[in-house]
Amino acid sequence: MIEQENRVFSRINFDANASIIAEGHEWMTTLLDISLKGALVQQPDDWEGEIGSSALLHIALAEDTVIDMQATISHVEGGHIGFHCEHIDLESITHLRRIIELNTGNEDLLHRELSALRGS
Repeated sequence: MIEQENRVFSRINFDANASIIAEGHEWMTTLLDISLKGALVQQPDDWEGEIGSSALLHIALAEDTVIDMQATISHVEGGHIGFHCEHIDLESITHLRRIIELNTGNEDLLHRELSALRGS
């Protein structure tokens, strides 16, 4: 399912185990959606992060397949934490691109979003 709102990047609803790693702590969570520029996760009960701080978002797609996204916490509301992607490695972006491609079914849309990502 794709949630568009007024966004440049398609948000893909995606349920996966994830962890937030920041300031020497690790919190287990669940990924709710993801895009080329960020992600939304369920807020862990014991989470202590702050808006504007950096974290590594580690998303487990399969036992040997992960997406690691260095991100800034952009918002916390309604039991959810929003992350803005600051850096993603080549292997992770390849996995993310495949998720978007499979979920949108629209290769032209994916290419437009990748072009917008390069331009931002």
